[in-house]
Amino acid sequence: MSSLAERMVPDQLLFYCRPGFEADVAAEVAANVERLGWQGRAEFIDQSGFVNLVVDDERPANELHRQLAFERLIFARQSLVALPSLQLERDDRLSPILKQVVESGWSFDSIWHETPDTNEGKALAGLIKALTRPLESALRKRGALRRKGGGRRLHLFWMDGDLVQLGMSFPGNRSELPGGIRRLRFPAAAPSRSTLKLEEAWHEFIPREEWDVRLSEGMQAADLGAAPGGWTWQLVARGMHVFAIDNGPMKGDLMATGMVEHLREDGFVWEPPYRLDWLVCDIVDKPARVTAMVQRWLIRRWCREAIFNLKLPMKRRWEEVQRCLALLEEALEDAGVRATLRCRHLYHDREEVTVHVRLLD
Repeated sequence: MSSLAERMVPDQLLFYCRPGFEADVAAEVAANVERLGWQGRAEFIDQSGFVNLVVDDERPANELHRQLAFERLIFARQSLVALPSLQLERDDRLSPILKQVVESGWSFDSIWHETPDTNEGKALAGLIKALTRPLESALRKRGALRRKGGGRRLHLFWMDGDLVQLGMSFPGNRSELPGGIRRLRFPAAAPSRSTLKLEEAWHEFIPREEWDVRLSEGMQAADLGAAPGGWTWQLVARGMHVFAIDNGPMKGDLMATGMVEHLREDGFVWEPPYRLDWLVCDIVDKPARVTAMVQRWLIRRWCREAIFNLKLPMKRRWEEVQRCLALLEEALEDAGVRATLRCRHLYHDREEVTVHVRLLD
């Protein structure tokens, strides 16, 4: 490995995202960088599926990466400390990669090859497969790829067949999913594909070992804007009894379970008869209006946990999400309601984000 004086110091952070949301990642990251007292500039190409933050600071980029907690980010699917991208020659792609790894002084215990979530990215699968074993062998010989490296992972982010960027991730501050994407199989019995949004939200916000306690049989839930029943189906599959609130029709098979009480009422004004375990909501309306409705539920403690979607405007999406979450947090604090709150742009979301709130008392 290279001496300390020769090492290439990473000066960038690399974020993956859904194509089309690069400006939102850039705005969110810039706001956090400013809040933390750092200097940096976000660079991106629209529809590319990633954003680079060039750190213009005397402090190392990996220190900013530690401070910029991944689980608190909304629009980023992955967060990496990164080196400058490499332009490769097609007759020898490995040598520049090996050289950069050696110059960085990086060591790691696994290698992930990833691409943007685009059709062009998917087309690189064959090339990546051909390069994987030769690269691993070469990195082992140079002592960079080790059996035990503290959980550090080298990411090769292939933007094209001759363009790659190397990044490093660390346990506890990254997505553990390839590309930051959780791929779920659509249950054939579910009424709509929206069912996957709630299932992914549970994976994202609730540790798997807590499902049997927090998503248990016999719980009571409300699904506001339920029809045709995609989210209700997930609740019933966990053995919950559900108030399905919607003027539209529910799927007949779902109603035949005897676990659903369908009330043709307005979800914005309906009130539960007693405190419920869960509120879920996928109503298509202005995000501020949905936030105000959920806020009322939480302040009056009508539920213990809530998952709801905020449908976003076409522009300035980060600013709208930030505004809604700030209003909700402020209202809960003023009412003396202790809660945890997280928000993510999930893989199965489109022009929306998913919010989870859990009351602590």
